[in-house]
Amino acid sequence: MRYLPGLLVLALVAASPVLAAEQTWVGKISDSDCGAKHMSGTEHEGAKMSDADCVKACIDKGAKYVFVSEGKVIDIANQDFADLKTHAGETVKLTGEKTGEAITVSKIEPTKKAS
Repeated sequence: MRYLPGLLVLALVAASPVLAAEQTWVGKISDSDCGAKHMSGTEHEGAKMSDADCVKACIDKGAKYVFVSEGKVIDIANQDFADLKTHAGETVKLTGEKTGEAITVSKIEPTKKAS
């Protein structure tokens, strides 16, 4: 009986869900059609577009927002996060929780541009 409290604590810890901690990454807000590389001249009827305009056009055609960091394309779980559209095509500091292969975004901040 004297081991019961310790076993009970151990059982509760083992049964509790593991919470994902927020992390911050630097990368670019892109779209699922283009991923890490925009070829706006060939994608959009030959029209030259900025990365931001390309992402917005692809999203309008049904693509999903993704985050590209260190060459890896990561899905974004909460597609309705308001700042995704604001920072489409931009390099940003993104904060969120990564669960599996997707990030749930909690904050997007622009990175400082080099002078």
